[in-house]
This record gives sequence, structure tokens and C-alpha cells, in this order.
Amino acid sequence: MSKKITDSPKQELQESFLDVEKGPKGSHPPTAQSNAAGASVHLSTWQRLKQWNSKFETLTGLESRGIARVLPSEREPITSSSYLQIVLLWISCDLTANSITLAMLGPLVFELSFRDAAMCAVLGTLVGCLGPAYTCTWGPRSGNRTMIVARYFMGYYPSKLCCVLSLIIMLGYGTINCIITGQILSAVQGGSMSLVVGIIIVAAITLVVAVFGMKVFHTYERYAWLPQMLALFVLVGSAGPKFNTSTPSLGDSATIAGHRISYLSLCLSSPLAWSAAAADYFVYYPSSTPKHAIFLSTYIGNAVAFCFAYLLGIGLASGVSENPSWAASYSSSQGALILSGFSGLQAFGSICGVILALGVIADQIAATYSSALVLQMLGRRVGRVPRWTLTCLIVAIYTACALGGRNSLFAIFQNFLALMGYWVAIFVCIALEEEFLFRSKRIQRFRSRTPESVESDAGYDWDIWNDWKAVPVGIAALVAFLIGWAGAVLCMDQAWYVGPVAKLVGKDGADLGLWVAAGLTLLTYPPLRILEVKRFGR
Repeated sequence: MSKKITDSPKQELQESFLDVEKGPKGSHPPTAQSNAAGASVHLSTWQRLKQWNSKFETLTGLESRGIARVLPSEREPITSSSYLQIVLLWISCDLTANSITLAMLGPLVFELSFRDAAMCAVLGTLVGCLGPAYTCTWGPRSGNRTMIVARYFMGYYPSKLCCVLSLIIMLGYGTINCIITGQILSAVQGGSMSLVVGIIIVAAITLVVAVFGMKVFHTYERYAWLPQMLALFVLVGSAGPKFNTSTPSLGDSATIAGHRISYLSLCLSSPLAWSAAAADYFVYYPSSTPKHAIFLSTYIGNAVAFCFAYLLGIGLASGVSENPSWAASYSSSQGALILSGFSGLQAFGSICGVILALGVIADQIAATYSSALVLQMLGRRVGRVPRWTLTCLIVAIYTACALGGRNSLFAIFQNFLALMGYWVAIFVCIALEEEFLFRSKRIQRFRSRTPESVESDAGYDWDIWNDWKAVPVGIAALVAFLIGWAGAVLCMDQAWYVGPVAKLVGKDGADLGLWVAAGLTLLTYPPLRILEVKRFGR
């Protein structure tokens, strides 16, 4: 039976997303419907596909929920170990070889000393982790995914720009993770195994876990950190004595300052990127979960993992200049340099290398899971596609990208991560100002009260997530976003483009894009939002 097409996204929710957004115990449509005379009405091809998908999800235990809000009655109670689960999840995702490889850029590309690189990395981590710690609180508060909450300040349609950019981030990280795993596994085999094999291995394992959804995902992350942590402790003992902590940073004072800023921005961008997905993994936590507890658990998990991994990566990179064997490994690949840190441990070192290579999967699963949900937010037709199908598509895309870019890892890191950090910084700034300047309890006293029958939180009505007429128009956020992005372009320092402002710092320039973008956004959003509220009233 054909469905009536409506212009209301709220009614559209009930029709178009009926099957891809139901919960684990959601009902499924009947195989046939009867008309008033009792005659059987044959199902359309689309309805038959939905029926088959419902049976398939029930049989296999795949998570059937898509982007629909998780209602308070569907949440699971928290226990004393729930907060520990949050910490361990983030440690599993971040304490990986990709974080180690990113940190190598300090000594190897920006020519910073161990001390300078370490200080920039730790400071970048402590600042960058604030973003996901804040957006993570949206999950229990709203029951909505991160990019759904973006509609409450970016607007229904402008928020789709954030969805596209978020998808690019997660596909980019997926590509990077596949390449790093392939490099390490190839190095373990002495170069005899192609990077292609390692890329396919990590993609296949990621697909198996991500396609099943939240429960399997959380179970995997609860334990994935332990072998990674043990292997990295072995790496500290094996490679630590060879770290070069005495060679100073190269260049004049202005050049060194530029390199510090660029590297700081890069190290900040990696943890900050989780801001675009952090709430996705905790929508089943009850709305009564204390925000400060979610914030601190997320912050601690991310900060501990990134700081540890960054310092290891910096140490390995610093030793390249004084260890010929490490230099030879680095000339092969960054993954081979990590494995060279286990030199002297024979077969046990190879085992540790394999553990680190497969540890990247923990990070890969989270990004893959969120990517499928973001795809569903792009449009009504895409939203009708089951989450597990979109997960398969996402894995296929970044596997293909990894196979094509497997020999350009550092170029992807240097040019991709910083660029993505620009928009996430803008995104977080707009969200913070919207909540604390326009939706705080004090501000709400001067605006119309939300009816008591409607669940609200600091001025948010979480039930209107799919009603474009109820959420903000988003003009203010879009204009502030574009102004911030324009500032980033003028101040960015990338291999393919250096902005006129960035050129003014030292002989190599400095990447000021993130800082200028955030500053311009903070200055322009409040007056634009005031005008928008006066004009549209929402």
C-alpha cells in the first residue's frame, strides 16, 4: 500500500522512518493488510523489503533503531560501573596506534624538540577533550544523536551541512586507521605481507562489530583497552631508553613559534573531532544521569588515552635522528617505526605489534557506527535504509579510500585533521553560546514557558527533533558558521593552501585557522541569534 506523502517532518517520522528507527523491541508491519471488504491487499516491493529486513534483524539480533529519539521509558538504569564504562570506552577508542602516529608529526615534520612537542601535545589534549566531554552530555539529556541535537541551534536544514562534514571526518579517520593497521601488520611480516591484506582485515572485523550495534559495541570497548595498554607499557620499557630528549627545536624563534602553534592545533583537533559524535554512544543512559558525571568520565578517558599515546609517538619520532634502525623503519612506514620500538623482543615484540595494529579497530568501530546514523540524517529517502546496510556502505567507502591512499598517510594526517578541526571548533562554539546565552534558566524567565506536559531541558523540547517548524531556523548559526570558516581560510596553513595571515608567522607560516574561526564565531553568533529570535521567535 502506498503511503501518503506529507510536508511535515514530524508526520514523516511516523511514516518514512517507521522501520529503520524502531527500538530493539519495536513492532514490525504485518505481511498483508485487509481492506474494508476483507480482501487481501498485496504488498509493494518496498514493503516486502521492509518485511524481510525486520525478520533478518530479529533473527540476527542486529540493532534496528536508527536516529529516532530514545524515550525515557526505553532507557536502561545506570549502575556504579556505568561511569567506568564511559572511561574505558574512550580509552579503548583513543589509546591506539593512530594517536601514536599523529604525534610523530611533532619531531618529524615540525622539527620540534621532545619537550616542545610534548607540551604542545598535552596542552592540545587538555583543551580538545573539553569538546566531546560537553557534547557527550547530550546523549542522556536528550536521547538524541549528536547531529540530531545540532538541529536545536543550527536549524533543521543548515544542520545537514554539519552532517556532511561529520561524515567526512569519520570516513577520513576510517581511512587513516585502515592504513596504519596495514602498515604495522606488514612490518610484523617483514614487509612480505601487502598493506592491502591488513586494510581488509581491519575493515572486516570492524564491520562485524559495528553492524550489530550498541550492545556489541559497548561490550567490545569494555575490554579492548586492556591488551592495548599492556602492549604500550611494553613499548615504553623497550623503546623509552632510546627516546631523544636533548635535541632542541630547529629554526629561528618565529619559525619555532609557528611550528608550535600548528602542531598544537593538530593535537587539539584529534580529540576535538569526537565532539561531532560523542553523544551517539550514550542515548540509552537515563535522562537523570548527572551531566557533570558524564562530562568528567568522558574527559578523563579521552585525556588519559591521548596524552599517553601522544607522548609515546613523540618519543619514537624523536629517536629517529639518533637510531639508524628506527630511521630505516621510518623510511618504510610510520607503522614500521612503531614496531621498531619492540626491537630486541623477538617474537614477543611481534605479538605486541599485532595487538597494537588490531587495537585500532576499537576506534574504527565507533566512527563506523556513527557514520551510518549520520547518513540517515541527510534525507528522508536515505533515512529509510536500515542502519546495518548503511554500515556496510561506509566500510566499503573507507576501505576503498585506504587502498588508494595507503602510501600517503602523513599527508592525510597533516592536511585532513587540522582542516576538520576548524568546523568542529565552530560547531562547539555555537552550541555553547546557544545553551548558555539563549537557553539558560535565567534567560528562560524572560521568554515563554514550555508547557509542563512537554519534557524540556534548559529550554530544549527534545520531542520536536524532527519538526523543522519548531527548531530554530538556523540562519544565525549558518552565517556565523560561514564567517568563522572564512576566517579559517585566511589563517590556515596547509600543504595545498596557505592563507595570507598564516604566512606572516616565521618562514614556514603557522596554522591559525582553528583559533581565528572559533574567535569570529563567538563574536558574531550572539547578535545574529538575537536578530533571528526577534524575527522568527524561535
